[in-house]
Amino acid sequence: MKRQRNSRQRQMILDAVMSRSDHPTADQIYMDVRARDEKVSRGTVYRNLGILSEDGEITEVKVPAANRYDFRQSLHYHLFCTSCEKVFDAPLDYESKYDAEMEQKTGFKISRHRMIFEGLCPECGSKDKNEKKV
Repeated sequence: MKRQRNSRQRQMILDAVMSRSDHPTADQIYMDVRARDEKVSRGTVYRNLGILSEDGEITEVKVPAANRYDFRQSLHYHLFCTSCEKVFDAPLDYESKYDAEMEQKTGFKISRHRMIFEGLCPECGSKDKNEKKV
């Protein structure tokens, strides 16, 4: 892909992603950027998130409900709460052995794998237990 020039708007979008640790949605990033510059359109935010993701400056995390964005570039896994729909970094080391094993078994040239664990976060899990007691 042709390298895009780094515009002021793209830098604002990157800054918005970098300022958050909650794996924001494109709409959340849009709202953050709009608070700084009301002339930035939703299309500009979505387009630039795609460019930043393709260029490897951020990571797009594909989860149910809405894709999220992560400033962390190291290979890692995620947790997705099926109740509140929040996304968290999983405290589990990336296992590159799975990449090698899949290459050997399939002939694919594997660059990475992604893993999303789904369930209830501790907060939602405790709400669920409390509701069952009533």
